[in-house]
Amino acid sequence: MNDFGDAHLRMWTLHLTALLAAGAQDQLAWLGNREWDTGSVVEELELLCRVSEELTERGYFEPENQRHLQTLGRCLAEIDTARRAGLWNDALTTDPVWSDIRTHARQFLLTTLGDWHQPLPRHFPSHTGPH
Repeated sequence: MNDFGDAHLRMWTLHLTALLAAGAQDQLAWLGNREWDTGSVVEELELLCRVSEELTERGYFEPENQRHLQTLGRCLAEIDTARRAGLWNDALTTDPVWSDIRTHARQFLLTTLGDWHQPLPRHFPSHTGPH
């Protein structure tokens, strides 16, 4: 990939991770009336973890940053098919794995940017979008 594409993917990773790091109430407020399918969100986040590995190889993230995303990826892998059913809006407050994911996302942002408190991304169209 070219530098522009890699830089865009790095920003995409940081924006999604900022959303994951936010508190549940902030995440729900960000979602608003949109209802996202948990399975689609998990697939998107698993893609984020795979892409970040390649970005690390090309120097866009440090190996220490990548370790936090790998841990986050392992949490995602633990979400079985039954827990991927339903809406992410509900899972954010009922499935304890999302609390673990918040912790790992915060650690990633802390080591990458020096502070996990980041602005939430602007709303973006997504194939995970409205259910």
